[in-house]
Amino acid sequence: MPVDDLLSTLKDCATRLDDYRRHHTHLGEENTKAALIEPVLRSLGWNTSDIEEVCREYRRLSNDNPVDYALLLQRTPRLFVEAKDLGANLADHKWANQTISYATQAGVQWVVLTDGAEWRVFNAHAPVPIEQKLFRTVRIDEDLDGAKTVLELLSKDNMREMRIEEQWKGFFIDRKVHAALTLLFSGSEPAKEIVSAVRHHSGDLKLSEVRESLARVRAVFDFPAPLDAPHPMPLAKHEPASATRALDDGHVQESERAISVKKLLDMGRLSVGAILEATYHGQRYTAEVLSDGRINYAGTVYKSPSAAGGALKIAVKQPGETGDWTPSTDGWFFWRARDEKTGELVTLKEIRRQAAEGL
Repeated sequence: MPVDDLLSTLKDCATRLDDYRRHHTHLGEENTKAALIEPVLRSLGWNTSDIEEVCREYRRLSNDNPVDYALLLQRTPRLFVEAKDLGANLADHKWANQTISYATQAGVQWVVLTDGAEWRVFNAHAPVPIEQKLFRTVRIDEDLDGAKTVLELLSKDNMREMRIEEQWKGFFIDRKVHAALTLLFSGSEPAKEIVSAVRHHSGDLKLSEVRESLARVRAVFDFPAPLDAPHPMPLAKHEPASATRALDDGHVQESERAISVKKLLDMGRLSVGAILEATYHGQRYTAEVLSDGRINYAGTVYKSPSAAGGALKIAVKQPGETGDWTPSTDGWFFWRARDEKTGELVTLKEIRRQAAEGL
């Protein structure tokens, strides 16, 4: 599958999305499929005209409720795609539960839930509770490069080579390790194992001094990988509660999405020249908010927080992140700033959410 074809298709879809929103166009599910979903499937190498490759309204048994698309290899379903009307709340668990349950019965491992703008990828066979089966989520209208990186995994060639399963394995392991690390740092007292390890490497410090210092730690665990987690992993303790509130629900309301960085400036939630902060590979980086809402990072101006965050990740690429690796970045979560109303240092996503609630 030529990468340029997919990227070009995604750009076209992003343009259509802007146009639909500008004119308040209600598509309906069938038009969403035709205008936004099937063009992407074709760019991923799936022949939507061949019913032995792309089967619409697929039923394993005649009395089953159909799934919108079954993508088949050698006449065997490998991926289910459930489509919803543009703007549907994909965070509503009933949609994922319904499709994942059916995929499990049908022996299909991979499931996509999409409204044409947002794409959510699930591993139906993962041995975890259903809410943890979500593998990736991207929005075409917010992060084109990230959408390309994720959706490429669903191409006909990549599904044939099972490359998505390789990515899932690393993600699954990282999530378990992250949970263990968070547990070590999440108690009211630092874990004894951490205290002992730090004391061992800092022999001139007392145990009480190590404990007191660890109590002041603001731990952030970052797992650099070719693909980021669907939602940034939760921070450990010592973050203000408001900093983690945005993790509660991956869905972004339309009222939030309508608020740009420039709008936050106009609303007084950010100030011109505000410093954005991000921690990546254990290092702190900064950027600046310009008067027109664009972001200045390292002397280059970017049109969005996601573009600036992606550029940062490329600039500090680590060993193993080689070739044409392109990071998927939710810049609204990646960058933190001082909320001018509350005085707290929180994610841009949280500032945007609070601003939308105040409208």
